Amino acid sequence: MAEIAIDPTLGPVVNRVAGERDVLESFLDFHRAVLLRKLRGLSDPDAARRLLPSATTIAGLVRHLTEIERNWFHILLDPAPGEVFPTSEEAALASFTLDEGDTVESLAADYERTCDRSREIAARFDLDHVVPQPQLGEVSLRWILVHMIEETARHVGHADILRELTDGTTGAL
Repeated sequence: MAEIAIDPTLGPVVNRVAGERDVLESFLDFHRAVLLRKLRGLSDPDAARRLLPSATTIAGLVRHLTEIERNWFHILLDPAPGEVFPTSEEAALASFTLDEGDTVESLAADYERTCDRSREIAARFDLDHVVPQPQLGEVSLRWILVHMIEETARHVGHADILRELTDGTTGAL
């Protein structure tokens, strides 16, 4: 995964006058990097610990965002034969569920591989490339990138709170 320089007072260190695509991809990569920082350094039990009435855990958030990357980039933009974008609430909830044997390192490695592939797929299309999404109709790559920034940032916020509750660690670093 690309290493993003982070200044906690400024966010991602990117060219602030870059083109639209560079800005969108840099902000998404920033949030991806912060998610991994929230996961790394935790023990497997701490990453899977439930601290809220819901089943939300840091490990579950990483698993969920891995699936979201696959759905929006891999399945929509580069589907394998027979792959279908999941649309059920059950599928969304199941994406937070850990498999037996999931570890901090295995989840991080899977997320990094998935994000690397997402970048490779997205690089093949321009921002105006449009694909059908079963619930929304046509969406552009630009829309997908903005949606993924929103989705990833929201869940990174959840991970930030969970990490603080776990060991007191705060901030993007």
